[in-house]
Amino acid sequence: MKAPLPAVNPLRLLVFILMLLPLLALLGFGFFWLWQGGYLQYWLIAMVVCGGLGYGLQYWLVRQERQLLTDSATEPNPDWPPSADAVWQQVEALAETCNPQDWPIEEGTWVLVLGQKTMETVAHCYHPDVEKPLLELTIPHTLMIIERASRDLRQDVAEKIPFSNRLTIGDLFRIQRWKAKVERLFSIYRAGSLLINPVNALLSEAWRHLRERSFDQAKDELHRWFLRTYVCKVGYYAIDLYSGRLPLGDEEFMTAPTPESKADLGQVEETAKPAVEPLRILVLGRSNSGKSSLINALFGTLTTAADVLPDTTQALKPFALSREGLTQALIFDSPGCDSALFDHQRMLVAAENADLILWLSPANRPDRQIERDCLDVLRATQAARTDRRAPPLLVVASFIDRLRPVNEWQPPYDLTHPASSKATHIAAAVRVIAADLAVAVEQVIPVCLLTGKVYNVDDTLWAAILNHQDEALRVRLMRCLGARKRAEDWVMLRRQMAGAGRFVRDLPDILGKRSGR
Repeated sequence: MKAPLPAVNPLRLLVFILMLLPLLALLGFGFFWLWQGGYLQYWLIAMVVCGGLGYGLQYWLVRQERQLLTDSATEPNPDWPPSADAVWQQVEALAETCNPQDWPIEEGTWVLVLGQKTMETVAHCYHPDVEKPLLELTIPHTLMIIERASRDLRQDVAEKIPFSNRLTIGDLFRIQRWKAKVERLFSIYRAGSLLINPVNALLSEAWRHLRERSFDQAKDELHRWFLRTYVCKVGYYAIDLYSGRLPLGDEEFMTAPTPESKADLGQVEETAKPAVEPLRILVLGRSNSGKSSLINALFGTLTTAADVLPDTTQALKPFALSREGLTQALIFDSPGCDSALFDHQRMLVAAENADLILWLSPANRPDRQIERDCLDVLRATQAARTDRRAPPLLVVASFIDRLRPVNEWQPPYDLTHPASSKATHIAAAVRVIAADLAVAVEQVIPVCLLTGKVYNVDDTLWAAILNHQDEALRVRLMRCLGARKRAEDWVMLRRQMAGAGRFVRDLPDILGKRSGR
């Protein structure tokens, strides 16, 4: 129900009119002078032109501000697992439905209500079978989500809202109160102006309507952006929270070596140990496909035994790999997937802890069904894990020197435009391997690993590894988050138990001091 207008003292209104009357008379006399001098039509034309230019400029500014706000929109984290994509779509859908009229910013309750609604949306996606999914979190994690969302929102407001660092909340409330009084006085002025000079008053009303429309549009855009940003910020961290990848520790230690990598680094003979979690590169393939030779070629020196015996590698063996442009890595040699030493379960565990996989496939061996079966098991297991992304896979086609004509070896070979029968057969082998193993042709790198004839390792294969380094680093980050989260639970429990023990131990002294004894 609209509040009735307050009573106005007639004498005060008369005083106001008497003080304003000389100014209003000037407006009337000026209009009369324009009409008498024959300048009225020019004044009207100038007013219309200036009004149009002003409105156009205001519209352009609104579009610029809208583009600025659009550019600063919150984007989903590329490190999120695939399961988070659908949740983020729900958050964005909620943000788009936020209407400024439904969430008046001057009422402080919208912060809690809209934040809770966003959290419920995310919690329901991760716990659809729980009656109250919002409660499926701990108090420290809840406080952390509020802290991080408030921090990001503070930065956005301080950087993008003019005078936000000068105006206090009290100023906003006082401006709101003065706004009502100023609007009442301005209404009186408009009524007086209409009585004295109707034409000028009507033109002023039209101009005021244009300005209000522009400013209201800008205000609604800003309000809508603020609500959308708030929902996306809360939803962003809520996904981190309910997906179980938000540790309570410091972010700087997020990529510290995990317990698994520390154990593997202990097996490496090199003395230089990385201070951060290394990339884990897993080399897989059938027996005698050149896995050990590939590792030797990547190091440039003899590092692991490469033999023609059915299997010289009996278990996953790590080697510390450091090369320019590549984050320090641990590269793991493995038994052949067709040997008796190969354990599928161990392979799946190793692949789960890997950030990049190199699959060796001999180009001169047409029987690849066992490789395809092993890769299918690996891909099916990775596809079932929606809480993390699969590591990038590169297929290394070895023994290209044994392709026909066997006696020819005159690298380099242009596989895009083959100029010899050797290059034609290498290109054909790459396409066949890609089809047999169900990978893209671009993922298959032909190499020669024969001692003294190493070819295409230092250029094409290394370029492919470096091109996938960013993707591998994202996989590493998710792996570190999981390991950190598992380790953190035990660390927190030990700290809490120790703190509780100290409190019980000191309780008699505390009670004694309070009682004055």
